[in-house]
Amino acid sequence: MPARVRTLAAPIVGRVVDFLVDHPEDIFPRIDGIKVKTPDGMRVVPIAHVTFADGSLLLEMLPAELGADDAALSLVGDLLDKQIVDVDGRKLVRINDLELAMTGGTLRLVAAEVGVAGLLRRLGVATFARGLVDRVPRNLIAWNNVAPIHELNPSEIKLSVSEGRLARLHPSDLAEIIGELSTLEAARVMGSLDDETAADALEHLDPETQRAILDDLGTERAADIIEEMDADDAADLLGDLPQQRQAELLAEMDAQTASDLRELVQYDDRTAGGLMTTDYVWIYPHRTIAATIAKLREIAPQTEFVYYLYVTDQSERLLGVVSLRTLLLGQPETTIDDVMEADLVSVSADATAQEVASLIARYDLLACPVLDDDGKMQGIVTVDDAIDAIIPERLKRNLPRFTKRQRLAPTTPAG
Repeated sequence: MPARVRTLAAPIVGRVVDFLVDHPEDIFPRIDGIKVKTPDGMRVVPIAHVTFADGSLLLEMLPAELGADDAALSLVGDLLDKQIVDVDGRKLVRINDLELAMTGGTLRLVAAEVGVAGLLRRLGVATFARGLVDRVPRNLIAWNNVAPIHELNPSEIKLSVSEGRLARLHPSDLAEIIGELSTLEAARVMGSLDDETAADALEHLDPETQRAILDDLGTERAADIIEEMDADDAADLLGDLPQQRQAELLAEMDAQTASDLRELVQYDDRTAGGLMTTDYVWIYPHRTIAATIAKLREIAPQTEFVYYLYVTDQSERLLGVVSLRTLLLGQPETTIDDVMEADLVSVSADATAQEVASLIARYDLLACPVLDDDGKMQGIVTVDDAIDAIIPERLKRNLPRFTKRQRLAPTTPAG
């Protein structure tokens, strides 16, 4: 980076100590200003008044006073030596230097240096051993793959860099990175994510870390994130909390969601009741296939598990099940009761996790319905949750998920 600063009609008047960026969320942000240290104090100069020539910066004039731009990102003050997430490499690293480049006549931030070479340059080694520094491989991360994770100042523009880029990570990778942070930093990262992404990552964290993060997030935001979790995972998390904290979180949730979670929390997490989710699609038997498919298109955003449709009567008693494949291959005018499978495999809420997993494996199911003594639907246990219950703890949170909890009514009607 150039360091000397001159005015157009005077010799050196100061040194560049920082670069300012107004829009760090851009792919390769433009440098919008520079901070200059002079004998009379610090000055901020808009980039429009700066010209680059022969390793120096030429200014039209030097401002008389320090400018103020609290919303701008200070590259040196806010980023150097700070932890970032390398989104492409899916790991936590530390910035040792920054790479600026002139593109199309505009000075831009293009990369973060996280290797030893950047650190050596900052320490001034290049001034007396340039050959040594030049032989050290550089480790650059393109800025569009960088997500700063520190709360750099109260301005939310800093977190806007993280929000979209961290969401590109797989929940398991994001959770692993969050697990390496302090509780406060982890809460800041979670706070910068949308509710669904935060919920996905939270499901992959150990219970102790989950609880610590939720405490730092505050009740309202924590409740929003829990609502987006799989119902069974949300119930497990709530079940580990003190009664008062549990009540506070439930009070902030949608009434139907809170009611379902209160019921699920009562079940032992090693039973079908503790494993089940209430996010499933049900339909009445008189519907035609054409009408059902049309309804599924309408409600698709409300649920992610649509491999099976559960056929019930008006009392919610399970009558049969229809697979998505059956719907696609059936004649449009055929009614659901003509194509549904009535020979059902189901479990009670107190069935053990091993019993549920065995049934799912034996009958090659993607999900198993959970019924009460009257044959009414209580929920479903998906294959991923059944596997979760019988494999070692260290592998659980890396498994793919079928269902995601939505804010809308969890049992989604298609009929």
